[in-house]
Amino acid sequence: MEIVKKLNQVLLQENYDNQKCMMDTDLYKNIADMYTKTEHSIAVLSDMQHNKSYVFSSETALELGLNFPDRPTVIDSIWEEEILKKIHPDDKLEKYVHELRFFDFLLETDPEKRSEFSVLSRIRIKNKEGIYKFVIHKMFYFFSPFNTKLRFALCLYNLDFDQSKFSKPSFSIINSVKAEVVIEDKLNYTSILSKREIEILKYIGEGYTSKEIAAILSISINTVNRHRQNILEKLNVKNSVSAFNESLNYNPDKL
Repeated sequence: MEIVKKLNQVLLQENYDNQKCMMDTDLYKNIADMYTKTEHSIAVLSDMQHNKSYVFSSETALELGLNFPDRPTVIDSIWEEEILKKIHPDDKLEKYVHELRFFDFLLETDPEKRSEFSVLSRIRIKNKEGIYKFVIHKMFYFFSPFNTKLRFALCLYNLDFDQSKFSKPSFSIINSVKAEVVIEDKLNYTSILSKREIEILKYIGEGYTSKEIAAILSISINTVNRHRQNILEKLNVKNSVSAFNESLNYNPDKL
């Protein structure tokens, strides 16, 4: 996968110009360990300087059919392959793309402000029964004050409370200090449905019939039905109720 090769190039940065990072690895391992104990996360701390990862496990790992016997389990790679191979292929690719985007974003960010930002994603991972479950994935990058290069990445995995069949994956870069979404990659219904289709979808959700919607909007029933069919095709759902439920899940403020 070309994106993985690209990530290896930019994240590992094998040429350190003999400027080694003296950050305390044990300190960051303790941070990862505490996340597993307080939030029951699976925590993966990746060391870019040594191309190594430390996996701290919890009961969440067992729910996902993962077994990391040691604390931490040490991997000679920055990629936690046992977890990655259980991620839905579409979400895995998007995860890689977003991580590269995050790295590029932080390079353009004031070094003093980098700690304010993190990745917040919603991805699908197979559980111990082989069923895809939604998992919240958080990622933090730590840059070295000694050589300015990326030294550690901390990834956290937790089962999501919302396992609705209408839920979808999403990928965001957030500013935790300002509680802002800086970059967001998820379905935006305003870019898929027309203004009229969104309007009709709202009335559908409120229980209006095609005849009633036609009267409210002063258009023909045939026009309403044509819009309804377009909505189903664009959102790839079987009925208007499903379309409305999906749109609420993604874009409640627009409806």
